[in-house]
Amino acid sequence: MIETILVATDGSDDASAAEQTAMGLASRLGARLSAVSVLDDRLVRSPSNDGLALPAFPEAELSAYHRARAEAVARRFADRARGEGIEATCDVLQGAPDDRIVDKIQEADLLLIGRAGTLSGNRGSLIGATVDSILRKTNKPTIIVPSGAPLTGPLVLGFDGSPGSRIAAKLAVTLANGLNEAVHVFVDSKDKGRAVARFDEVRQLVGGISVPVRETSSTLGRPDVKIVDTAKEARASLIVMGAYGRNRITDYFLGSNAASVARTSPVSILLAR
Repeated sequence: MIETILVATDGSDDASAAEQTAMGLASRLGARLSAVSVLDDRLVRSPSNDGLALPAFPEAELSAYHRARAEAVARRFADRARGEGIEATCDVLQGAPDDRIVDKIQEADLLLIGRAGTLSGNRGSLIGATVDSILRKTNKPTIIVPSGAPLTGPLVLGFDGSPGSRIAAKLAVTLANGLNEAVHVFVDSKDKGRAVARFDEVRQLVGGISVPVRETSSTLGRPDVKIVDTAKEARASLIVMGAYGRNRITDYFLGSNAASVARTSPVSILLAR
C-alpha cells in the first residue's frame, strides 16, 4: 500500500514536474502528500580566502535570501496543492539536501524528485548530483520525474527475474490497480527459453491485477534503450523497474540499466527497492 507520498522540491522546472506528478498520484491513490525543500548549506558557507585580501563574505545576507527562497517554494507548493483539492504542507529544512531528504523519506512510502534541480551541476549530465546521491543512499522506492513527463497513461514494468524486479512487479500491481492503468510487461532476455520462463514468473506476480496486461520482450539492442522505446510507444506515464538488475555489484551503485533509464527517459521512472 502507498499511503504517504513525499516530494522534494527546489523550485526548478523538474521539481515542478515532480510536484504535479505527486499531486496526481496522491489524488488518484488517496494517499497523504507532503513536501520538503532544503536550504543547502553550501550556498551560504564562506569559502576559504586563501590568504587573499577579500571583503567580508556576506553569509548572513545569503542565508536570509536562500531561506526566503525556500520558504517561497514551500508556500507555492501548498497553494498549488490546495488548488488541486489537496491539503499538503512543505517543510523547509537546512543542511545537505541529499541527507535531509533521505532522512525525511523514512516517514513516507514513496519519494518523488525532479531529475535535475537547481544544483544539478553539469546540466548536460541529465541527472542532478543531489538526485544521484539520494538514489544511492535511500532504501525507499523513488520516482524520478523529468520536466515535461506525461501525467497519465499505462505503466511499463521492466522485469529481468532479479529480486528488485520482483519488488517492482508488486509495486506495479498496486499502482495499476489504484490508478486503473494498463500494464505493459517488458522482459529483458535475449534467450528465448529464458524469456518464456520470465514471462511465466511475472504472470504469477501480476496475477492480482485488475487491468489489461500486454507483453513484450527485449531481442536485439540495449535493454535500457528498448525499455524507453517501449514506454514511448505505449504512451506510458511511468516505467517501474528494480533499482538493481541481475548484475548488481554492490549496495552503493545503481544497476547499469536502471541508471541509464533514469538519466535518459522522457517518462517518469519508479526505482523499486
